[in-house]
Amino acid sequence: MKKMTIEKTTYQDDFDFCALMMAKSDPWITLEIDFNLCVQAFSGASKEVYVIRINSVIAGFVILQIDGTFKGYIQTICINENYRGKGLGKKLLTFCEERILKISPTIFICVSSFNTRALQLYTDFGFKIIGELPNFIKEGFTEILLWKTFGPKIGFQNPKE
Repeated sequence: MKKMTIEKTTYQDDFDFCALMMAKSDPWITLEIDFNLCVQAFSGASKEVYVIRINSVIAGFVILQIDGTFKGYIQTICINENYRGKGLGKKLLTFCEERILKISPTIFICVSSFNTRALQLYTDFGFKIIGELPNFIKEGFTEILLWKTFGPKIGFQNPKE
């Protein structure tokens, strides 16, 4: 039986491995975001990075923004191509929801308009489309902004506790 874990990481080697995973897959290929730009995605004081491991091998990861105006923003989620379609994306989203609900009633995520599989996953998970951001990352491409909310920020209490 395969052992699956989700754990926080602060190791540069993990960041580099994950950045390479990004640079070798869509949407980053289509958007022409190279390895060096992908590595930069892991920088910042308000970020938390979690990896999902299968038998100690990184199969995917997520970068969360945990502070600021858009705290609760899932900045990046990526599953290695060899592990896609096996439910790991949903497991990471469930983990993200549990983590974010400790600090915010609202979860945000963006997805490239051409990334239809990811968009379907997010809407199936309960995210609602709230807008489009044309030319946000690259000229000629649109990012779709989605959110999932459990209520207003004022008076928020975690509904899962």
